Amino acid sequence: MARSFTPKVVTANRLIQGDTVWLTANGYWSSDICEAEFITDAGTAELRMIDTETQAHLVAGAYLADAVMGEKGPKPIHFREDFRTRGPSNYAHGKQAEKVEKNV
Repeated sequence: MARSFTPKVVTANRLIQGDTVWLTANGYWSSDICEAEFITDAGTAELRMIDTETQAHLVAGAYLADAVMGEKGPKPIHFREDFRTRGPSNYAHGKQAEKVEKNV
């Protein structure tokens, strides 16, 4: 018996900067998971992964990650993707540095 499809988002790392990015419905990469396309069927998920193969000059390591729809957009289910939404683990770099600057 086939497993039912669970909603997904496509995630990868920006090739030059290494930042985590999320594929939007219009085919662009965003650093905000809330802008990611919320994929609800296996056919669309497969097509999006094929699309990522044509973007090897932009991103690396693209994969489908389980997600749920939140109030502001898709949210990750697993710890790994939740961790990736926050940026590097060394505090004053990337997304974390931007958050510190906004709070100053």
